[in-house]
Amino acid sequence: MVEKKPFRDHTGSKVRPLPAGTVTFLFTDIEGSTRLWETHADAMRAALARHDALLERAISAAAGYIFKRGGDSFCAVFIRAADALMAALAAQRALHAECWPADVPIKVRMALHAGAAQLRDGDYFGTPLNRVARLMAAAHGGQTLVSDDAYDACKDGLPRDVRLKLLGVHTLKGVSERTAVFQLCHPDLQESFPVLTGSAIDDTQSIAVLPFVNLSRDDENEYFADGLAEELLNVLAKIRGLRVAARSSAFMFKGKGASVAEIGSALNVATVVEGSVRNAGNRMRISVQLVKVADGFHMWSASYDRTLDDIFAVQDEIARCVVKELRRTLLGEAMDASAATQVTAQIAAAVKGRTADAEAHRLDLQARHFISRHTRDDTAKGIAYLKRALDRDPAFALAWVELSGAYTNEVGQGWLSAAEGLELAQQAVERALKLEPELAEAHAQLGWIRMTYDWDWRGAEASYGRALDLAPGSGFVLRRAGWLAANVGRLDEAIALNSRAIEQDPLSASTYHSLGMALEAAGRLVEAEHAYRKVLELSPQRGAAHAILGLNLLAQGRQDEALGEASREPESWARLWALAIVHHERRSNAEADAALSELVARYADGAACNIAQVYGARGDIDRALEWLERAYAQRDAGLSEIKSQPFLRSLHSDSRWVAFLTKMGLAD
Repeated sequence: MVEKKPFRDHTGSKVRPLPAGTVTFLFTDIEGSTRLWETHADAMRAALARHDALLERAISAAAGYIFKRGGDSFCAVFIRAADALMAALAAQRALHAECWPADVPIKVRMALHAGAAQLRDGDYFGTPLNRVARLMAAAHGGQTLVSDDAYDACKDGLPRDVRLKLLGVHTLKGVSERTAVFQLCHPDLQESFPVLTGSAIDDTQSIAVLPFVNLSRDDENEYFADGLAEELLNVLAKIRGLRVAARSSAFMFKGKGASVAEIGSALNVATVVEGSVRNAGNRMRISVQLVKVADGFHMWSASYDRTLDDIFAVQDEIARCVVKELRRTLLGEAMDASAATQVTAQIAAAVKGRTADAEAHRLDLQARHFISRHTRDDTAKGIAYLKRALDRDPAFALAWVELSGAYTNEVGQGWLSAAEGLELAQQAVERALKLEPELAEAHAQLGWIRMTYDWDWRGAEASYGRALDLAPGSGFVLRRAGWLAANVGRLDEAIALNSRAIEQDPLSASTYHSLGMALEAAGRLVEAEHAYRKVLELSPQRGAAHAILGLNLLAQGRQDEALGEASREPESWARLWALAIVHHERRSNAEADAALSELVARYADGAACNIAQVYGARGDIDRALEWLERAYAQRDAGLSEIKSQPFLRSLHSDSRWVAFLTKMGLAD
């Protein structure tokens, strides 16, 4: 057992002994202090005294111990991670509120990490010290970073105005395993910072592919420019060891005029691919460049003047050049003949399922352009284009996957009956797998059908497992695998998978929604609230987002706020669903009955599962079970989530609930 040495504070007074074993460390230092000392020594000396007093006060008030100091840096230790977090918050708020001289604008970077360290002669040693020091070196002035271990130790019971925002999973130099990094956020503190690109971070093989600029005179060629960038992104995403920001995040910057630095910070990537396309008849000119986020350096650029028939060769050439340049410039690898051959083989494996027919490819790009608009008419247009593409090339496996996905979207939106749409979707994805058995996209789509509509949990598990084996960095696959884990009750796994998905797709409203649902099912209501608010920040008009946030606030006992959010919901079925529950909880019985009556009258055929939840919230078990049976007959996709649905908890002690779960294959 490690001996606990008495600790003397900076005045020499003897205080309580230093803690041993698993503790939480808080490291701090002033950003740019060397330069400030060189240029404004006198002002810096006075500022440092104020800085020290503020930090000492915050650390002492939270029962922390400063075991080492060096210049402007503090190394403190805490028995409880929550105390360390509150000390960092108090210190940053005090530093932010202080009026510093213009020539010495004091900004302090901080980091927290929890772990077991050795204590010898009043000092700490071991891996946790290295990790927290590396993490602090990656922070910017005014920013507090929290490691995954510290996050796990303090995430429960956070004050309402405090949240820990995931910044991605990074490799710290000198640390073998990757670390999920969170940022301490509070309304009084700055939240937006540049990407973590300090010497402590080794995330060099991360990239975003931005939408290519359409320079053609014909605006209808916009789909071609977008499609070319998306194709390149999809290929790069299948290269192992390369982290690629997902399309939904990268394409958020289309037409925004954001700088490479701003994009890199938002997407948490070290490099960016940008380009342009100009079409003239059958000829095209493609210009593309690979840019380093940290300094804007153009690592590689090229232009291609080709015919549309050469599009596949150009795409593969761009992908090869990008991968080679990343490895040569950032990793120092020699691109000899053997390495070049390996890259070529990786690209060839990544393009499986593609067509070799230029016209089928063009039709597929048009289909994706329309389907991405998520309207009934545009989805129908997209399906028509996909059918034309498949008429030209029946072996186009990826198009079969896209067709299957379009059909399940139609079913999910109520635009096509479940009986008709799911049969078509199943046939299409099975055709894709017959053509390309190792196609990750096909396994993921089959997993969605098995989980959401067939309630074949083992089959869905197998499909998502295979998809993750083939595409471990796909934010889309990670999110859907997380959804499956939540549905069967593995909530910790669901939260972890969705957190990994956010790393790949940090601007995806769908992923934050999925994370929020898993957090809420786990009883982590405040964290779920933050996820739901992020959904609305990214997609203000997203259907059901206000309703879901309102019901979360209701679960926290914030009834007035819940009513406000539910009332703001633009999607009528979701608004009625939320209002029926919120009004019931507020004992506004007339309003609750009116909302429920309208929900039943208008949406009995598409929202049976939601109606069951309203009755569950009322404690009317018989009616709730009746509507669950109707949902079962309708193959309502919402039934896949019932095991973790909080408004059905009133049914859990009823034997009929166990029987229904057994029928669904969800009984323990």
